[in-house]
Amino acid sequence: MLFFPVTDQAFVTLATNDVYCHGALVLGQSLRNHKTSRRLAILITPQVSREMRAALKTIFDSVVDVKEIDSNDLVHLTLLKRLELGVTFTKLHCWTLTQYSKCVFMDADTLVLCNVDELFEREELSAAPDSGWPDCFNSGVFVFQPSLKTFKHLLQFASEHGSFDGGDQGLLNSFFSSWATKDINKHLPFIYNLSSNTLYTYVPAFQHFGKDTKVIHFLGPAKPWNYKYNPQTRTVTPNDSASVSENQLPFLELWWITYSSSILPLLEKLQEPPIHPVAEVTIQPEAKESSAEDERRKWEEGHIDYLGKDAFENIKKKLDAFLL
Repeated sequence: MLFFPVTDQAFVTLATNDVYCHGALVLGQSLRNHKTSRRLAILITPQVSREMRAALKTIFDSVVDVKEIDSNDLVHLTLLKRLELGVTFTKLHCWTLTQYSKCVFMDADTLVLCNVDELFEREELSAAPDSGWPDCFNSGVFVFQPSLKTFKHLLQFASEHGSFDGGDQGLLNSFFSSWATKDINKHLPFIYNLSSNTLYTYVPAFQHFGKDTKVIHFLGPAKPWNYKYNPQTRTVTPNDSASVSENQLPFLELWWITYSSSILPLLEKLQEPPIHPVAEVTIQPEAKESSAEDERRKWEEGHIDYLGKDAFENIKKKLDAFLL
């Protein structure tokens, strides 16, 4: 199918370290695989290595350096049990991308299952309900319009009011406070931001609508890159502190299929001595309860095994069978 590129609109994501670059690369590749006609842009901070920047530039049209913004709100982040989410304030820089008329932000732990270019028909701020509190939107996927004025107002609002959860989601929900009640057209269907690890109590709805899911969001501290994937057995292996649910397994496998077939070869190709082999690349280790110091360290250390390649068709069959 022929499509014409739309150069003044973009999908945007964020990576504040090499760990999340792995997710961003898979997200970008999934958008490419499903023939998006929009540009791909990623915001990165100085913590991202030279090698990973080179990899990002092969998939993203624009790699933009920004300064890290941290909420430093230990009280609310501790309540949320996610001390690492303070740096998600860096996401606010997406409003500075004024070379684009409209953008769709997607967290680096999301994965698209089909073409979702229709999101650009929505207006700012369009987002899907959060599964934990539906009167709030989840900030993992949202439509926005870049504006330096909005960026300035967001920073001012953050300075004066902070965030009720210590991260970007609490801030954005307070700033765009009319989302819940003013315009239903700004409520994205839940299938554009479906959490893969949530136990849905309304099972009939999940079975009825789940087959139409367009975007999977790997919410929570355990991310796809925390698990090991074995292409010989076509299985994802859980770690000691993060089990794999029946709902989550097909999507974790799809993430790994995309990674092993497209991203791993790219990283191997870009390697040059004395860079360590990809099997030793620093990634986020498995999630577990720990002190604030351990939380910081676990975002900077860890190893993962990359065992080869697999065929997309095999996991596609499993996904189709699961969602029917």
